[in-house]
Amino acid sequence: MEYEEKGLEYIYKEYNEKRERIKEMGGSAAIQAQHDGKKWSARERIDYFFDPGTFTELGLFARNRTTAFGMDKRYIPAEGVVMGFGKVNGRMVVATSEDYTAMAGTFGEGHGRKFAQAIDLAKEKGWPFIGMNDSGGARLQEGMDAMHAYARLFRSQVLASGIVPQIALLMGPCLGGQSYHPIMQDFIFQEREAGFMGIAGPAFVKTQTGVSISLEELCGVKVHAYKSGQTHVVVEDDKDCLEKTKELLSFLPSNNREKPPRKSTTDDPDRIIPELETLIPEKPSKPFDMHKVIIKIVDESHFYEIFKYYAPNVIIGFGRFNGRPAGIVASQSMYKAGAIDCDAADKIARFVRFCDLFNIPIITLHDTPGYWIGPEEEWRGILRHGAKTLYAYIDATVPKVTLIVRKSFAGAYLGMACKDTGADFIFAWPQARIALVGAETAASVIFAKEMKNISDPKEAREKLEVFRQMYETPYTPAERNYIDDIIMPRDTRRIINSCLEALENKSEPRLWRKYSNINM
Repeated sequence: MEYEEKGLEYIYKEYNEKRERIKEMGGSAAIQAQHDGKKWSARERIDYFFDPGTFTELGLFARNRTTAFGMDKRYIPAEGVVMGFGKVNGRMVVATSEDYTAMAGTFGEGHGRKFAQAIDLAKEKGWPFIGMNDSGGARLQEGMDAMHAYARLFRSQVLASGIVPQIALLMGPCLGGQSYHPIMQDFIFQEREAGFMGIAGPAFVKTQTGVSISLEELCGVKVHAYKSGQTHVVVEDDKDCLEKTKELLSFLPSNNREKPPRKSTTDDPDRIIPELETLIPEKPSKPFDMHKVIIKIVDESHFYEIFKYYAPNVIIGFGRFNGRPAGIVASQSMYKAGAIDCDAADKIARFVRFCDLFNIPIITLHDTPGYWIGPEEEWRGILRHGAKTLYAYIDATVPKVTLIVRKSFAGAYLGMACKDTGADFIFAWPQARIALVGAETAASVIFAKEMKNISDPKEAREKLEVFRQMYETPYTPAERNYIDDIIMPRDTRRIINSCLEALENKSEPRLWRKYSNINM
């Protein structure tokens, strides 16, 4: 009765005070420390990311229930994470933003429950999920409660995988069990100076292994973007990170039941590109930058590259063709001659599977001498890794258009979507060199005995030329209908757009199964 007698004015005043106290997060000093570290606060990130006035917060009043180790006296506003939904460039998105000012954004029971709730909401509504990571790791004071919160979050993530796009933003540290959260999402963005992700921090590593190492050396950008292949996009700071995330979302559908959003363009779909005809070096062994081909054929020269620094012998990313988003997989002869090694195979397979999950057509550009051979790659499992590209392309039911720009030899011809491994249409430029193996390799086997007795270099070259004229050419596979047509480079964009239009409503029914047992 005493509370009721205070009246609505008191009740509303108390409500507003509680709400404002939570929105203050860890306080002005803690927020200033974020700014001093060139980072925004959790709420500043949310405000910048969402269209003005569209964000609805959920779980604002969430509190921890653990009382051990002084937790009964700790105040953690909103359980250290801002969570809710709103519009990003007019489309609905769910997001979480960890608050480093509130007990270092540590992951406890309530913190994890909010994360799982956000992903469950995204899955149920068919909206993309964005996780902004900036956390000191597990809240050790909560013990197994925190552990079970991780389990609940990981289950939610896995069950939402392939239903809605999930994007992780490393805007601060993300260490320990917390680091499994971003790695299980579709894409990871990492800030060059502030973002870190590791299964354990330097202190734990020192305690458990005796190894002294800095945080940057252990799990910074140079580790994950270049070596481990876990960071898809490197960004400079919070603003750059959020802008590039919005840009990526513009290529993606909201869920697996939708087509990717088509964008209006003034770029003529039938645009002729005569400069492509002099772009490829006449000497087959001379490398060239495949980016130059990609930029010429996509709408308005706009290409959004993924994994730019990892396994650079293959290029992957998104572009548009007459407004239609498409995934692009392309050989890059500037590195390892464009051969596919274990890392490149993983890079291709994961990307192709993502595109297939979200109804995004795939354009594949060949200039590869094959899979990388030799003891080092053999010991790493090139057969197992290389097979992933076969699984990915053959499993994919989205429109697939392949173009052989120059070399396409051996297993790589099969592993990058030829006609019988899934391409709906496949074309080649006149200078394309397509063969089971290169002429030199073939001649060393086919003419082995004869070559031993040949001392005249001219005669040896003639033997090579016999094989080259018969097999290392686009005309023989075209005669056998392995290639749909040999086209002039200038017509490439027009042909691709024509094919994508023809495949607009492609349907490829398959016998039911849970999924293929892909080599992992």
